[in-house]
Amino acid sequence: MSSIQIIVGSMLGGTEYVAEACEEVFQNHNHTIDLHLMPKFSTIIDQSFQDDPSEKVIWLVCTSTHGAGEYPDNLKAFADDLLNTDQDLSTVNFLTIAVGDSSYDTFCKAGKDITKLLISKGCKEINSILTLDMSQEIDPEDLAQQWIETNMDRI
Repeated sequence: MSSIQIIVGSMLGGTEYVAEACEEVFQNHNHTIDLHLMPKFSTIIDQSFQDDPSEKVIWLVCTSTHGAGEYPDNLKAFADDLLNTDQDLSTVNFLTIAVGDSSYDTFCKAGKDITKLLISKGCKEINSILTLDMSQEIDPEDLAQQWIETNMDRI
């Protein structure tokens, strides 16, 4: 079993639906989950390492991109704290789901940036980032759930 922190970056709420769909998959596999719609770095750190130390620590970051490639407002402080931390994050395994529109040259930039930042802090990427293009006719929640299921053997 894993301790899973779902970290959401969203301006308009669409990414929250993707995160909640992923939460459902994790629940079906009996994992311990904390969903962070207003992610606070210190809280996520505390919840990641407070439980059984033998539990695998998984962070799932679900984020959109805002403006000219920036993090959504609710994710900025988390990203800043992550950038500035000296905390040993080498035991954190993570996945990233980025939601965006490919008609913009900053398509899924926030997701790509947070992925690079997590790797730079020693976190281990479970699988390459999933980018969901909202300019296509897709069901982002269903695609995210399928992707989580395909990675479940690594979680």
